[in-house]
Amino acid sequence: MKIGIDTFGCDHARSGLGSYLYYFVSNLPTDSEISFELFGSEMDRYTYTSGKDISYTSVNVPDSLQAERFWHYLKINQFIKKNNYDVTLFPAIENVFPTKTKNKSVAIVNSILSNFLAKTDKFTQFQLKRGLNNVNKIVAASNFIKNDLILNGISASKIQVIYNGIDHKMFFPAIDLNPDVVEIKPFAIKRPYFIYGSRLSGPEKKHIELIQAFTLFKKKSNYPHRLVICGSDGAYSTEIQKAVLESEFASDIFVTGYFPHESFPKLYAGATACVFPSVNEGVGLPILESMACGIPVLCSTSGALPEIGGDVPLYFDSNNVDQIAAQMQKIVDDKELYKQKSEAGLLWASRFNWEKTVEQTINFINNDKK
Repeated sequence: MKIGIDTFGCDHARSGLGSYLYYFVSNLPTDSEISFELFGSEMDRYTYTSGKDISYTSVNVPDSLQAERFWHYLKINQFIKKNNYDVTLFPAIENVFPTKTKNKSVAIVNSILSNFLAKTDKFTQFQLKRGLNNVNKIVAASNFIKNDLILNGISASKIQVIYNGIDHKMFFPAIDLNPDVVEIKPFAIKRPYFIYGSRLSGPEKKHIELIQAFTLFKKKSNYPHRLVICGSDGAYSTEIQKAVLESEFASDIFVTGYFPHESFPKLYAGATACVFPSVNEGVGLPILESMACGIPVLCSTSGALPEIGGDVPLYFDSNNVDQIAAQMQKIVDDKELYKQKSEAGLLWASRFNWEKTVEQTINFINNDKK
């Protein structure tokens, strides 16, 4: 069997979709009877292969979402036939997608479909739903995503929930951290601090509520903790910066901007806890990565986070600033709870790995049952 893997729409590995593809390809079996081939832009020839001997076919398409979608609408079937793919895997169907393929096709869905549909035009909505209805199988990254797909008219019989993995070679507890400061060039971040890693993209990420909760936590506790917010600028950056400046503890709030993924393990490991208030997560990998680094997690009761986190995190209503602040103070005050949550998180996170994700996906592809 020959499986073609589409790299279009994965943002040249600069987004969550790109990270998914990178780790997926990195963990493909080398001793399988199945052969794998990546295809996409020439600039991504070496982006996802991670030193593996996996063939790559470049496609001459301009580096724009519009051009890539046009190619998928009109030319994907001709390309698939020419390259003799038995199965085609589409990891970024949120960005680029065929409306119909003539061979067996599998879509990977790592986002909440309803959120995407609400932000796009009617034509794109129609085309995406048509594409999802026409693929043979769908891998959903959580039951929350699966249920949302079903609510949008996608047949449950073709959907399999397969959780993302985490890279345990990267995310693990650090044992040699400076007790006073975490140095990650070009930053030197004073400890202790809470960490929230998420793009500054919109109100659903709840940055402003977290800033307000942190302000309340500082007022009530008088603790020396800081709040470190890591994530690329987005449509909501101005509002978040304004909320920081309005806080009387603005000097204790550090907004880093874009932070390389490979630097997060040290940043997580040096934190008191990860506070993750986002309410629209379909996957929630940052809470697992934080657990794997040995720190407690405080997170929202919304989206897929309770499914991904299980009984391990301390949960809160992201619209309740008092509740967020109370959980922050609780995890600092209660040393026994802190230890319990840290240890439970390490054990829970160990259940998620990329080898299992890839193995389950290949088994799902091989299973002819629709």
